[in-house]
Amino acid sequence: MNDASIFNRARGLIGRFRHAQDGNVAVLFGIVVLPLLGFVGAAVDYARVSNARTAMQAALDTAALMISRDATGLTTEQISQKANEYFKALYKHPEAQNVVITATYTKSAQDGSKIVLTGSANMKTEIMKVVGYPNLDFGTSSTTVWGNTRMRVAMALDITGSMNSAGKLDAMKKAAKGLVDTLKTSSKTVDDVYLSIIPFNVMVNVGTANKNATWLDWDTSYGSCSQSSKTTKSSCVAAGKVWTASNLNNWKGCVTDRTQSYDTTKDAPTTATPATLFLGESYNACGSSILPMMSVFNANESDGSTDDSTIKGKINNLVASGNTNQGIGMHWAWMLLQSTDPFPTPAKDSNYKYTDAIILLSDGENTQNRWYSSASQIDARQKILCDNIKNRANGTTLIYTIQVNTDGGPESSVLKYCADAGNFYSSTSASGIAAAFDSIGNSLTKLRIAK
Repeated sequence: MNDASIFNRARGLIGRFRHAQDGNVAVLFGIVVLPLLGFVGAAVDYARVSNARTAMQAALDTAALMISRDATGLTTEQISQKANEYFKALYKHPEAQNVVITATYTKSAQDGSKIVLTGSANMKTEIMKVVGYPNLDFGTSSTTVWGNTRMRVAMALDITGSMNSAGKLDAMKKAAKGLVDTLKTSSKTVDDVYLSIIPFNVMVNVGTANKNATWLDWDTSYGSCSQSSKTTKSSCVAAGKVWTASNLNNWKGCVTDRTQSYDTTKDAPTTATPATLFLGESYNACGSSILPMMSVFNANESDGSTDDSTIKGKINNLVASGNTNQGIGMHWAWMLLQSTDPFPTPAKDSNYKYTDAIILLSDGENTQNRWYSSASQIDARQKILCDNIKNRANGTTLIYTIQVNTDGGPESSVLKYCADAGNFYSSTSASGIAAAFDSIGNSLTKLRIAK
């Protein structure tokens, strides 16, 4: 029963008492008034305690994460002292009395390090004291675990021409670099958090240095077969013929979608199955190349870096042009989380748990891929891809999506479909990009909170 209904009922009883003629009304009112006050007190006082407890939980969660960054080399007494210092700086509820914060720190080579913060307090009641309850006790706890959980994050960023408008490209760059800083803060060792950058428009640039990679396929724009009916390198070699490469120095590094249905799977590319190979294409709007998985622990470059081999440098150098194919960005993000070609992620240590995550930002509807120029058809392929990523038989990969909708278009159904529950962010302004990345950064960081 809410507070309004309690007070309305009390007012009704008092009104009836004032007009009643029967002698037993006063007796009845005397009987019900104390329980009624008890109900009112419970509603009011419990609401105050609930608010104080929620704030305590948030303060403990934040304090536990902050301590985890400092815990190495500290004694138990120092950890306890820091826990209390952080908590007092965060918890602003003077009505809570007798607040006690305890910290327990354990370290295990197998299970990693763990800090458990427990908080307890009580609060004086305003109304329930009338019925014999002068105080209400409350408490909660937070557990932070690190050292046994590591993270791999693939960030697919829209670099289509429309990102040049409304300040979206610059806002995306700033927010993406902010996420790098957030992930770096939560990284204790080189192997804790790896991040890759996948710029995408219609195609993805895999880098011209890979022109001789076995996972690439070519058409007659970049070579010829000794049997003229064979129009790709893979079909030429499969027929036992000779493929002669040409014009590879003119290739800008872009590849198109894989042959269906491999455009929606994580199968490693192999010459034994030509359809799994990535087809090199000539594309005038070929954008910045992929940055394979890199430890954020070593991301020491400045925010203004232009070194394309570093995380922030890669982000700063992004230039927007071309049409939109979210599916290829999502697919390559998934591929870069794999330990296989074309860009194997660093091997995962069996002694640790891992969280894999994809973050995809786009500002518009799908407009073009290898086969279609219809948004509905491209969306359909992308939904199949997202279903496959979410299929736990393929591992556990979290998906976050961000729509930057500055031109009043409809909410992206495909981006919302692809995101895990609660992981879709929609903004109508460039400034909203930072808020989305901040929320995602906090979400990834809080994955270290066990309870």
